Amino acid sequence: MKLSEKNKDFFQDVFEVVKLVPEGRATSYGAIAKYLGAPRSSRVVGWAMNAAHTRSDVPAHRVTNRIGLLTGKMHFATPTQMKELLELEGIAVKKDKIVDFKKVFWDPTSELAI
Repeated sequence: MKLSEKNKDFFQDVFEVVKLVPEGRATSYGAIAKYLGAPRSSRVVGWAMNAAHTRSDVPAHRVTNRIGLLTGKMHFATPTQMKELLELEGIAVKKDKIVDFKKVFWDPTSELAI
């Protein structure tokens, strides 16, 4: 599938936001979409994260669904890599869900100056 230039630009914007998620924190596809002014595009943010797994400069493991489920785990090298990377940063994960997601949640809209 070939991406349009518009999608490439949006993916790059997503990557730039994800690079800003601090170690030990996590965010959601929807929070990133909202921050980028496209609140109904959380699925496209997910597609961007799927495309980011080959990039070492984008910490895609820090992006989950809105309740902290590791819905993107199947796009990593192994089924447990996303969980392992989060745990290395001190984030507890149980049954493929971040424990106390609200506590580690990083909201780009409130954390970054628009």
